[in-house]
Amino acid sequence: MIYLTVKRGLDIVVSLALIALLSPVWLAASLAVKCSSRGPVLFVQERCGQAGRRFPLIKYRTMRVDHVHDPTEIVALRHPGVTWVGRILRRTKVDELPQLFNVLAGHMSLIGPRPTIPEQVEQYDDFQRRRLEVRPGIIGLAQVNGNVALTWDERIRYDVYYVDHVSAALDLGIMLKSGAVVVLGEERFARPFDASPYAGRDG
Repeated sequence: MIYLTVKRGLDIVVSLALIALLSPVWLAASLAVKCSSRGPVLFVQERCGQAGRRFPLIKYRTMRVDHVHDPTEIVALRHPGVTWVGRILRRTKVDELPQLFNVLAGHMSLIGPRPTIPEQVEQYDDFQRRRLEVRPGIIGLAQVNGNVALTWDERIRYDVYYVDHVSAALDLGIMLKSGAVVVLGEERFARPFDASPYAGRDG
């Protein structure tokens, strides 16, 4: 509980610093989205956060404006609905930058399980609902171990492990590994939970 309190303070300080330092990236990304395809620069979608509370998650729009969202689909980089600029933004994770404002608002943390849509949360079993015990994050343990290259059940196991073992050391490891994931790609780090160093410690 002490660390979670400290973590909230770090979220605010680091988010403010990143918003200021990355202002040129914000401008370039906004112009690229606006000039490359019709539609709004930002994409806003209702997601569920801690304890299932709903909030508007903000991202750069990476898909064609006429794409019809299917709650069951997995949107990989090669998805036909993703624009060419969207592929770059997704590959570099720049599309997630607007969520720094979600962090400032208290909806999210910098690090934690990714927030999912209400349709998915409504179908959670008791084990899956455990991922809602902490604030969702921009970066999560599942994301640095394969993300969409993993099955949904595998991602849940990573998320619940994070909830059970949240600490400064674990958060620092996720943050450092995220840099390698951006450079080398998510698929390079994809591994089932049982093949990870966390297996056997998730009880």
